[in-house]
Amino acid sequence: MASVTKVMTLLLIFEALDAKQIALDQSVSISEHAASMGGSQVFLEPGEIQTVETLIKCISIASANDGSVALAETVAGSEEAFVERMNQKAGDLHMENTHFVNCCGLDAPNHHSSAKDLAIVSRELITKHPEIFDYCTIWQEDITHQTKKGATPFTLTNTNKLLKQYPYATGLKTGSTSVAKYCLSATAKKDNLSFIAVIMAAPTPKDRFKDALTLLEYGFNSTGFYTDSIKEATYPVKITKGVKDKIDASPEHDFTFLALKGENLSQIKKKEMVKKELQAPIKKGTVVGKISYYIGDNCIGSVSLVANTGVKKATYPYYLWDISRQYFISDKKSGK
Repeated sequence: MASVTKVMTLLLIFEALDAKQIALDQSVSISEHAASMGGSQVFLEPGEIQTVETLIKCISIASANDGSVALAETVAGSEEAFVERMNQKAGDLHMENTHFVNCCGLDAPNHHSSAKDLAIVSRELITKHPEIFDYCTIWQEDITHQTKKGATPFTLTNTNKLLKQYPYATGLKTGSTSVAKYCLSATAKKDNLSFIAVIMAAPTPKDRFKDALTLLEYGFNSTGFYTDSIKEATYPVKITKGVKDKIDASPEHDFTFLALKGENLSQIKKKEMVKKELQAPIKKGTVVGKISYYIGDNCIGSVSLVANTGVKKATYPYYLWDISRQYFISDKKSGK
């Protein structure tokens, strides 16, 4: 899969950022090992200092092998330890035909993947970390090499030519070696629809972009969204042994279904299932039911119903107060 390997590398980098193990403005000293990487690189030198964010740009825009290894070492201590995390994450994502040997995609025995697996990890990256689009859509950007010799400008140019060829392209990662040939994980968005097209072993760079464009256009031209706007709906739920005897629940979100164009969506039916009674305490956001959607007997998706408010468990002082309150209300009504 050549440098499409770096989709997993970037995923783990963004996870480390989320976990605050690293920071975008953190300085990284380039190691001898990172600087020794061949292939696609930005010619980092041993001892050179760059920020995490600059190295992310080097990876996303220019497919820098040296930048990938530098950040892998920063995140995990060594490239080997980082690759272990890559393989663990591949297992977590059920990438059944993938094994990583390095973090940059240089040819190596037992370093392999499949189009489906690369689509899976690409989906994980763009859905969990959409900030990747802030980097992989940059066409050109200048960085500065900071070494003992002084400051030297260097221009990063995006390897993904689809960004210039296709108006809906949003990313994501190219790759090529003599063994892998020409690979691409291409992402695009049009009319609120996003697709991923993965190409492996294309004979030429033009073929990988042409084939990806064909697949993306097929996706956009043959599908559409069915939407049921239900988010604002409310459903009453009875509460026992709580300081309230009733709460409302609402769907977590509207329901959407990706359908083939021409499909008879009038056949879609929904089934509402709400728990009739719950015992306190109840936390806000507790799942209390779901709305399921069917075409015939086939369930095409569902949306959880969650509690809009929490309810504390009623205690003895509460019951005493409630009895007293009802007594005084009764007295007031009777005119005593």
